Amino acid sequence: MNTQRVVLALPFLAMLVQPKPVWAVPITENLDVGGAIRGRLDIDPDRDISKFDFDTLILRADYNSEQWIGSAQYRLYGNAYPYRYTDDIGDIAFFEHAWIGYKFSPAHQLQVGQTDIPFGLGGYFGNTFFETLGNVIGLEDTQDLGIKYVGKFDLWDFSAAYYPVSAQQGRGTSRGGRTYGTSVASADDYVAQGSDNEERDILVGRLARHYSAGEWQGEVGLSLLSSTLHNNDTNRDGQRLAAALHLKSQHGPLGFQTMAARQQMTPKNPEADTLVSFGGFDATFNVAAKGNLYVADVSYELAPHFGWLSKVKIYGNYSLFDKDQKHFKDSQRAILGTSFNLGPVWVAMEWLHGRNDPYIGGSDFTQSLAAGGSNRWENQIYGNIGYYF
Repeated sequence: MNTQRVVLALPFLAMLVQPKPVWAVPITENLDVGGAIRGRLDIDPDRDISKFDFDTLILRADYNSEQWIGSAQYRLYGNAYPYRYTDDIGDIAFFEHAWIGYKFSPAHQLQVGQTDIPFGLGGYFGNTFFETLGNVIGLEDTQDLGIKYVGKFDLWDFSAAYYPVSAQQGRGTSRGGRTYGTSVASADDYVAQGSDNEERDILVGRLARHYSAGEWQGEVGLSLLSSTLHNNDTNRDGQRLAAALHLKSQHGPLGFQTMAARQQMTPKNPEADTLVSFGGFDATFNVAAKGNLYVADVSYELAPHFGWLSKVKIYGNYSLFDKDQKHFKDSQRAILGTSFNLGPVWVAMEWLHGRNDPYIGGSDFTQSLAAGGSNRWENQIYGNIGYYF
């Protein structure tokens, strides 16, 4: 048995009997450090997969003073499913984000470094832990390196960012997928018709207005993204454009979110211009250059506490990537799940149902988001259990 994995697993096992939460360690009045250790459950009878294993070790630091702010989070993976091909935890590792900022006022701030792109419904396109197809086409929970402004004006929220380059590559075995978020990448050799593009000069803007309508409250918004796709084989520049409309609504414990987005890429690849290679989490795959993304999410929060059980939420999420190319098979992802706290432990359990989805059921990983994969509905159970400290 690997000694490193046992040592890292000890606090994860101890959390199951910990009677009280353990919070981040305050180093000073303004700085605290913490992290998490997480395990993951994967069950897929069709592929003879039934595993509970180490998932992630997260280290983080946050700073907040009257004017200066900052945040960094570093993640370590490896030597556990689906990274059995690595020897040790940390063989795959990268920053999720790392930035410093200045607050001009409580409502206006500037952030410099690797930050979340301000697009669509926000950092996450719904309540699912596994995230939506927006994540694997590079619009959800994605980070880049540059400068971002965040401001609030009465009922309006406005964010704008300029990123000269995409997220910094971390450790791993992939040629261009050594990042936390999914982004344009240099394809690995195993990706048929893979491309070698770099995303540069990324401009992103998001505008949202808060509203109240009877007992419903929420926001409506618009997002835009533009960038240059520099192809390293042809030394020519293409373009990536994306736009989205979104709506969030909350009525007591009932929540609803929806979004419609258009992504259009015109790469200057040596051959096919209908595909662009993306990467993340130590892997690369192809994505259709043009298509529409649709997302819908419904959630319901139960009573705040049932003894140790708290923050119980049930949710359903559906996303569709409708590709322009007629012979490309559309990708779909549907998720039913629940998340809750059990004492100091946070748990998410989800049933995943996907069609031409690279991450569900063993469909063609490198081509599912492009021409398509098995073109049949695949199922699996996914769970994540985390102890945050």
